Amino acid sequence: MASARILIVEDNPINLKLVRDVLTISGYEVVAAPSGEEGVTLAQSCAPDLVLMDIQLPGIDGYEALRMIRQSPHLDSVPVVAVTAFAMPEDRERASGAGFDGYLSKPLSVRSLPSQIQDYLSVGRTDVR
Repeated sequence: MASARILIVEDNPINLKLVRDVLTISGYEVVAAPSGEEGVTLAQSCAPDLVLMDIQLPGIDGYEALRMIRQSPHLDSVPVVAVTAFAMPEDRERASGAGFDGYLSKPLSVRSLPSQIQDYLSVGRTDVR
């Protein structure tokens, strides 16, 4: 599934470029949004196979963006993975409790990111309602 479309919602241009470059080199189609609002709009229009969602974003945060994405029936089966610098166990639990399908802590490992993405694409949603 190397031609999967990945939506990255990330406001830091350096982090965005790094993730975009790694995933593009790995054969993924990458679409990017610099804010939660734009991420929600793009998710609804670009039909992503996976969303990587930063938690701390300008405007609405990643939790609110996830809630809005989950309101779209055609996005119900799309896995959304939290990406954050918060790496404490309670942060992971909060993300899981909010409905994220996975959790990646920053800084991301460019070496393991492609296989992590493939794993999320293979598993899909962890809690399809």
